[in-house]
Amino acid sequence: MSRAEEFQELRPLLFSIAYRILGSVSEAEDAVQETWLRFGASPTQPTSTKAFLSAAVTRISIDVLRSARVRREEYVGSWFPEPLLADPYEDPERSAELADSVSMAALLLLERLSPLERAVFVLREVFGFGFLEIASAVDRSEAACRQLAVRARRHMDEGRPRFEADRREREELAGRFFDAFREGEVAGLRELLAADVHMVSDSGGKAPQWGTGIFGAENVARVLAAIVPPFARIGGVVEPHEVNGQPGAIFRDRDGKVLNTWTLDILDGRIQTIRTVINPDKLGHVGPVADAWAVLREANQARRPTD
Repeated sequence: MSRAEEFQELRPLLFSIAYRILGSVSEAEDAVQETWLRFGASPTQPTSTKAFLSAAVTRISIDVLRSARVRREEYVGSWFPEPLLADPYEDPERSAELADSVSMAALLLLERLSPLERAVFVLREVFGFGFLEIASAVDRSEAACRQLAVRARRHMDEGRPRFEADRREREELAGRFFDAFREGEVAGLRELLAADVHMVSDSGGKAPQWGTGIFGAENVARVLAAIVPPFARIGGVVEPHEVNGQPGAIFRDRDGKVLNTWTLDILDGRIQTIRTVINPDKLGHVGPVADAWAVLREANQARRPTD
């Protein structure tokens, strides 16, 4: 097998490692490309191509994350990971675990870790790498990597909800939610929302957003019900779609351009959080991006007095 063939075979794994470390599709793709360049420039054939490439993409991702931290601290409003529609790395026996590890909630928990802790956690807990391989990838001793793994796992466990809905329950509830949403049923929406539900958006200051968010079942239900009629009148489409391994949707304008993505956090039979990514810089990989300001203006003009 040629080097190019070996690389292509491992590319899904490399992207999946990089995305979990970086929370960015574009940065993960760049890290994978840089890994290919380093592999191609290596004068010798590594003993294990998988170990070599995994270590290379991890080191590159750690360096990128360290510089990205500064930008994220200065980010306007809430920062969310770039939405991922499909994880290219497939392992049927662990599909549920892999999906949970790219959820918005999990990636936001990973943001609390140091770059080294995050890389060690991803390699060990998500992809099952041995500590010898991890030590080589992050240039630390095995003992240090074990300590990093313990600390990372503790931080992650402290932030996770105690009881998570199973996949079928989440999908069923999300289906009911989007049915009620399309109908603009305030009562139907309200009964699916947790009392302290939070609806929040990531615009980066480049698109309309809901300030610090909208709180409470009554407020969120009324806002959701008010969104649909004018959006539908101007040809907008809500396309239910799994996003980051969890129930969500892609909003499109009349031309099919992407306006935003939604993800739903579901717990205890209710929707706890609705996260919207509307920053156009984070949506290019999903498809051609709509002008959110123009869509908002047109939707406002399409409102009727009864809306």
